[in-house]
Amino acid sequence: MSSKILSAAVVGLDAEIVEVEADTGPGQLGAFAIVGLPDMSVSESKERVRLAVINSGFKFPQRKVTVNLAPADLKKQGPSYDLPIAISIMVATNRIHSLIDLEKIMFVGELALNGSLRPINGILPIAIAARDKGIKTLFVPTENAQEAKLAKNIEIIPVKNLLELVEHLHETQKIEATIEKEMDFANAPVLADMSHIRGQEHVKRAMEIAAAGAHNMLMNGPPGSGKTLIARTFASILPNITLEEALELTKIYSVAGELESGASLITSRPFRSPHHTASGAALVGGGAWPRPGEISLAHRGVLFLDEFAEFPRQILENLRQPLEDGIIHISRAAGSLKFPAKFVLIAAMNPCPCGYETDEERNCICSPFQIMNYKKKISGPIIDRIDLHIEVPRIKFEKLTSVGGGEGSQAIKERVQKARDIQHERFKDSPFITNSEMSSEAVKQFCELEGDSIGLLKNAVNQMHLSARAYFRILKLARTIADLTEEKKIATSHIAEALQYRPKVE
Repeated sequence: MSSKILSAAVVGLDAEIVEVEADTGPGQLGAFAIVGLPDMSVSESKERVRLAVINSGFKFPQRKVTVNLAPADLKKQGPSYDLPIAISIMVATNRIHSLIDLEKIMFVGELALNGSLRPINGILPIAIAARDKGIKTLFVPTENAQEAKLAKNIEIIPVKNLLELVEHLHETQKIEATIEKEMDFANAPVLADMSHIRGQEHVKRAMEIAAAGAHNMLMNGPPGSGKTLIARTFASILPNITLEEALELTKIYSVAGELESGASLITSRPFRSPHHTASGAALVGGGAWPRPGEISLAHRGVLFLDEFAEFPRQILENLRQPLEDGIIHISRAAGSLKFPAKFVLIAAMNPCPCGYETDEERNCICSPFQIMNYKKKISGPIIDRIDLHIEVPRIKFEKLTSVGGGEGSQAIKERVQKARDIQHERFKDSPFITNSEMSSEAVKQFCELEGDSIGLLKNAVNQMHLSARAYFRILKLARTIADLTEEKKIATSHIAEALQYRPKVE
């Protein structure tokens, strides 16, 4: 007798339905074969499934067992097929006989040797794919139940062990379906507050603009001037994450195996800070079977690259396409995948190898050749994709010892939220969310200039030798500055401030 059970394979950030077929027939007694392009972890499930079935109090067939994972041309990886393989074998051998509609039920989960279920990665895209294919019920490990329930209009049954599941299917002891919990997006954890920063008011202003329009920013200054602390306060002024963004981000973290234990939904914007020794695959994603990298894990949040010039140049060049398009395409022999990567880049660097070229109180010991080589690590195209370039000077003693703190993050966040609300209304009929995402055609449509500002921008383009990309980025930045003051047209003062954030040498 043969059987067919439904499961799913995670491909990128989506999932595809997999049919798990089992058959027992003549051949070597006790032989167990899995076909259908399984990887090593799937092939090893033979021993996990065999012992889980036996230790749950059921007999494992002594005849040859063949399990087919269809479609055969789709690579299967991970331990999530353990449970459907076990159920398929038990149905084929009449150990389970009361399943009513196999085409409307799906199973995923890793089996322990004692028959209990362990959580798996990528449960949210699996649940969404199951719902979209008309699946009515999804059986998942208990730890994955709340995450799976984020997919609406599908029944999620949390399973602790194989015996409990069989009793539920035989209707001798029912398992209660998972109930959806309410999520709170307002209480995101704050790494540091803006009020902790002494001085550096111009840097705070730049951070506010960057947060309001999701613009990239580079801070340049001597060691100890507060660049890292300032970057860590950035997350505290970002607007609260929306449900749509949270679901998209949760899919990424679920596939990458980065969800914290017990967490079912990402409720705050991410802050990722990879070390400068990180590899290209760690930064942009990759591997034999591609997984999301740091830029995708920072989606709709912050990617902070400290010691920016210490990253290898070829690693930084990988950021070109994501900074421009908000998507990273990864091509491997196994296939081509794309991951979202709409992040705000906050970078910090020293002006030279010793760090004191621009410091008024300490002498730089670097030669001009060393300084030139140091700055050449960051290419012109990368610099051109960064909207705000800020000098962060040494903090004076008087500022360090001042009693009163500066403006707090909450007040700045409220202004940022108002600017985002204006953008939300502006882009309600377009695919954009923030000003930084606008295409060149959208810039022409939404960035209306006052008469005098056109002349100022024309002179700046000619005198500063700005590229076409820099021209459009200045307009996007000026649009954000105008949004912070709730003005419909871009005035001369907005263009002038936007031009101040361009690098000194183009």
